[in-house]
Amino acid sequence: MWRPRLGAVRPERLDEHLALLDQVYRELAHTRPPGLRYLSLRLADGHRFIDVVIGPRLPAPLPLLPAFVRYRTGFDERCEDFEMSEVSVSGSYGMGE
Repeated sequence: MWRPRLGAVRPERLDEHLALLDQVYRELAHTRPPGLRYLSLRLADGHRFIDVVIGPRLPAPLPLLPAFVRYRTGFDERCEDFEMSEVSVSGSYGMGE
C-alpha cells in the first residue's frame, strides 16, 4: 500500500509550477537517464498533479538533475491543501514490476 502526498498548486503559482515541470522534462529528454520512467498526471481540476517515478536506482538520478532541484525547491510553498490517501495498484503492465 502506498500513501502518496497530494497537494494542489496554488492558482497564482500554477504557471511557475508548469514551467518548472517543463524544464524537468526537457532536461530528462536531453540527459536520457537509463531505465528512468517519469510521468506527471494533471487531475481534472487543473491544479493537482500526480507524479509517477519508476527506475532501477531511485531516487537517483532525479535529485542530481538541476531542473529537478529547481522544481522541488519551493514545492511546498507552491502547493496547498496537502492530503494523504492510501492507494494500491490494481493493474500494471511495463511499469517496473
